[in-house]
Amino acid sequence: QVQLVESGGGLVQPGGSLRLSCAASGTIFSIRHMGWYRQTPGKQRELVAIIFSGGTTNYPDSMKGRFTISRDNAKNTVYLQMNSLKPEDTAVYYCNFYPQPFSSWGQGTQVTVSS
Repeated sequence: QVQLVESGGGLVQPGGSLRLSCAASGTIFSIRHMGWYRQTPGKQRELVAIIFSGGTTNYPDSMKGRFTISRDNAKNTVYLQMNSLKPEDTAVYYCNFYPQPFSSWGQGTQVTVSS
């Protein structure tokens, strides 16, 4: 059974940084393309970063230069380094497979950017 467990969220001031982690189990992690997604109440979940199995990364234009996705296949873990955080980055952040997310999402990790 696939399990995705996110951690590392919290309350941070605008301009601050956070590093999120996602530990995956029940899958051959090294061959998976992975994504970080986020969701705010009343809005659709949106993709914020992608890392392909070979390590290539991709980001929406609004995240370029602020977010960095990485992975450690030995630890079955994907990371999201977020810098220069803005209040509009406030959301619950999830990791999942890309481009087809696994049907069962993790609990996510709350990121709140506020002064």
